[in-house]
Formats: sequence, structure tokens, C-alpha cells
Amino acid sequence: MKKYTKIAALALIAFGFMACMQANKSEEKEVGDLAANDTNTTMQQIGLSLNDTSLTKVEKTEAEWKKQLTDNQYYILRKKGTERPFQNEFNENHKKGHYFCAACKLPLFSSETKFNSGTGWPSFYDVIDKNRVKEVVDKSLGMVRGEIVCARCEGHLGHLFDDGPKPTGLRYCMNSGAMLFQESK
Repeated sequence: MKKYTKIAALALIAFGFMACMQANKSEEKEVGDLAANDTNTTMQQIGLSLNDTSLTKVEKTEAEWKKQLTDNQYYILRKKGTERPFQNEFNENHKKGHYFCAACKLPLFSSETKFNSGTGWPSFYDVIDKNRVKEVVDKSLGMVRGEIVCARCEGHLGHLFDDGPKPTGLRYCMNSGAMLFQESK
């Protein structure tokens, strides 16, 4: 009888565990749906516009940037951080639209120039306007690379490489966390 009691107890534990897992998945979906709705609302509220082309410098204190940006955005844009490859928001984004600087909302890239570089980061072979980004020499990590920063707020966006596709042969390897995306209607 004890043998059957143990089996029944294990079955109940397994059933309870599976029920908890299913409940968590439902909760995650609901939270994900809310987050997606919040993102859409936020995008409308922050007023991304392709007409916002002013290159007048945006200067803020670190405290102001920290208050405005998420922790991840602050880490990337202000501290020159890099997100993990293949685990970022826009690497697999195949929607048509435009990418903006997450700090100052300057339009930077079009989905028309986005390509799959296989590196795990969103990559573009050209910018909307070359005046909207600046290339800075980056000698970190024991190598020399071209760091790409926003021309308006000087936020770190990613790096530039010369192994991209035609027609430019360039690869703007960007951090998703440094950008916002607005889908074309």
C-alpha cells in the first residue's frame, strides 16, 4: 500500500507542478500582451516622427538621462554597453518601418537597409542620412573599431564594419536597446 501512496503522491506533485507551469505561461502571455499594448501606446505618446531631423545638440546631465532612459538604454547609450547577440529586440524584426535613437528620437535607419548579418545584432548597410550619425575611433577590448554614435545626443548605438552587402559594403551593427522602432502603416 505504501508503494501506491508514494506513486500517488508523486503524481499529485507532478500534476501540481504542471498546473503551476501552465498558469505561469498564461500569466506571461497576459503580461506580454499588456507590454505590447504599453509599447504601442508609448510609441504614440513619445511622438516619433520622420520629420524630426534637427541636428541641434541634445545635452542633458547624467541624472536626466538616467531618469529618461530604461536601465538597458542607459547602459548602452550612455555607458557604451553592448547587449547580448541573438537575445535582443530587433535582430529578428522583419517588419517595415524606421529605427530611431532611443535617447533623442532622431530617425536613423530604415528597414529597407536592414539585413541578416548572422551576428545576432540588427544590422544595416546604410543610414537614412549620413549626417545623423558620427563615427568615433573605439580602441576598447584590445581592437580598433569604428564606434557609431547619434549625431544629436552622442549616444552609443553600435559599431561600423566594412563587411556588409552591396551597394555600400558597410555593416552598421547596432544595439536594439539604443533604438526605438516605428512600424510603417
